[in-house]
Amino acid sequence: MTVDFALIAEAARVLRPAIVETPLLGSPVLDAQVGARVLCKADNLQRTGSFKYRGAFFRLSKLTAAERARGVVAFSSGNFAQALAAAGKAAGVAVTIVMPVDAPRAKIDATRGYGAEVVLSEHGERNREEAANELAMRIAETRGLTKLHPFDDELVVAGQASCGIEILRQAAERGVTLDALIVPVGGSGLISGVALAVRTLSPGTRVIGAEPEGFDDLRRSLDAGERQRAVPGARSICDALQAATPGAVPFGAAHDAIAEGVSVTDAEAVAGMRAAFSHLKLVCEPSGAIALGAVLAGKIGGAPKTIGVVLSGGNISVEDYIRLLAA
Repeated sequence: MTVDFALIAEAARVLRPAIVETPLLGSPVLDAQVGARVLCKADNLQRTGSFKYRGAFFRLSKLTAAERARGVVAFSSGNFAQALAAAGKAAGVAVTIVMPVDAPRAKIDATRGYGAEVVLSEHGERNREEAANELAMRIAETRGLTKLHPFDDELVVAGQASCGIEILRQAAERGVTLDALIVPVGGSGLISGVALAVRTLSPGTRVIGAEPEGFDDLRRSLDAGERQRAVPGARSICDALQAATPGAVPFGAAHDAIAEGVSVTDAEAVAGMRAAFSHLKLVCEPSGAIALGAVLAGKIGGAPKTIGVVLSGGNISVEDYIRLLAA
């Protein structure tokens, strides 16, 4: 299967009645601070609190009748877990999620609240996403479940692309063409889908990935021309962006449509959280605000006049939100 614009357009049609069309928001104060017009796509307001519902719902819509009857299993640190659980509940599909034992408690509880079975995985010094993925594969084999991947899947990538389609249409309705579009990056499913949509609909827009320090494997992969791994032992407060390497499917489909990647510190991600709250009245988790943090830190070159920013998630406990902003 190829992730082409026909598949992306199909996903957008399927998703339109199932998802929230989240707003594209701006702030004169934010514009003045950055020195450019900044338009933020508030996908933290998407169903289940992140963009992940887009890909999860579209992927489940493509299950065969036999697959639907058996149920599915996936691994996730939290946002895909919640999205797949909620989409499964809506579609009548049983969902099992393997989550790292140190995933945020709020995300574990929310996933269970949406009706999924949660299995916690230990990882020690290993990359926690890889350890969880291996356990999910074993569960799929022993229980006969269909194994789904949160980002390394053509249908998931196509579903995430709907975010980019919405951004470009909403910008056009304001008479605006984006010079750059900054997207949070974990396994590259979101940025790849968005970049493929942008390449067709707005080829002059540069798509740039924002990654946590130490997990900037997409940035280094783009530079090297082949997939690179995250720094061993890396740590970040951006729990949703800790994939060990870009997915083979998204990187293969869209690496030539992504202009570059930038590395963002934890402090810069928190600055993005603070700005989202102060200027847009939005609550974002660190992973969800990292792209805005990159813009505020002056990491976007080329002097763009109009910048799009994806705020990708807002799943954070009150206690963690207060603690991070108070630091």
